[in-house]
Amino acid sequence: MRQNELLEVLANGENSGVEFKRDDIRPEQLAREIVALANFQGGRILLGVEDDGTVSGIQRKDLEEWVMNVFRDKVHPMMLPFYEEICLPDGKRVAVVSFTQGISKPYVVRHAGREDIYLRIGSTSQLATREQQARLYALGGMLHTEVMPVPGTSMATLDKARLQNYLEVVIADPEVPQSGTDWEERLLGLGFLIKSPTGEVLCTIAGLVLFGIKPRRYLRQAGIRVMVFEGLHKTYRARLDEVLDMPLVGRIDSDKSGSRTVIEEGLIDKFVSVLRPFIFHEGGVIDENSLRRDRGWMYPLNALREIIINACAHRDWTRFVDIEVGVYANRLEIVSPGALQNSMTIEKMKAGQRSPRNPIIVEVLRDYGYVDARGMGIRTKVIPQMREFNGTEPGFEATEDYLKTTLWRSVVSVG
Repeated sequence: MRQNELLEVLANGENSGVEFKRDDIRPEQLAREIVALANFQGGRILLGVEDDGTVSGIQRKDLEEWVMNVFRDKVHPMMLPFYEEICLPDGKRVAVVSFTQGISKPYVVRHAGREDIYLRIGSTSQLATREQQARLYALGGMLHTEVMPVPGTSMATLDKARLQNYLEVVIADPEVPQSGTDWEERLLGLGFLIKSPTGEVLCTIAGLVLFGIKPRRYLRQAGIRVMVFEGLHKTYRARLDEVLDMPLVGRIDSDKSGSRTVIEEGLIDKFVSVLRPFIFHEGGVIDENSLRRDRGWMYPLNALREIIINACAHRDWTRFVDIEVGVYANRLEIVSPGALQNSMTIEKMKAGQRSPRNPIIVEVLRDYGYVDARGMGIRTKVIPQMREFNGTEPGFEATEDYLKTTLWRSVVSVG
């Protein structure tokens, strides 16, 4: 960091990525700030600076070694910072300790026999709540929330006809369970059920959302909320405002050639059926030569299916909000709850990098053919199909709370 850059940081004050500290703080205090920033988006800690930005300067001897010892002894898992010292015109020195967002979340402070998790909230570092801790574990890949038990459920909560169809037709399992005990054992092995410490057998989130009967009865963030508006913004009066509540997968039939036919819709198929009247144009003009009406989709159907499949497969189940689909006069928006998982970014996603948040759900959707073997639908389907369909680029907006994908409406495609 250059001297003028340091002066600019000091002038701007503390924020969600910058912390000022004197260098006489205790090791656990420094560790708390490190952990909070690493669990958020990374940042810088300036040592030798008062809270108001006044430079008091470095006083501690061998400060770099002391800082590295704090990282080694108090911060877990291990992370490597960048340490530098900048000398100001008045001769005072400031140490700048920089580090990126951690990829092994959650980071903890190890002190006095405890491991505490902190998170950066604005310009302060606070103990993470239980919900925030769950999100950090999920982001770090240490916890897949899809295998968490859902209270009030049991094996009877799952649709046995869909489960049997999955084993017999979809994956052609040669040994379909016959007894209740066999079914329980198989579903435990597949991750659709889980046994609690008290011995009670409950549905996992994955099992419930894939095969559950009315899953929102037990998990209110399951399903999809679909809204259609006349104009460019949300209004109180909507043409459609419906919450779809059903298992992700349906039942299919397969012939000798391997061709599959849907005989009972799942959530993804139902979503397309419900939305069809609002995104399919049926014109009033009949072509003189073909005697066919001017008709067509307003969005490429395969791209739309890919986006909703991604939202269902990769959403964050620690967020107690629905997947939302909004249809407006000029666009269609799909909002999937939760930040991008496992250090994923929009750039990595568009480049085709894969990082499933819910691997069980993804694998089952792949068995049904909803997810391709490569798992690169954004790069290979959504982006090129939108370009070909109407020359537009899909929009992506990622925050700590959601990923929003926007498809822009086209001129009518005749077909």
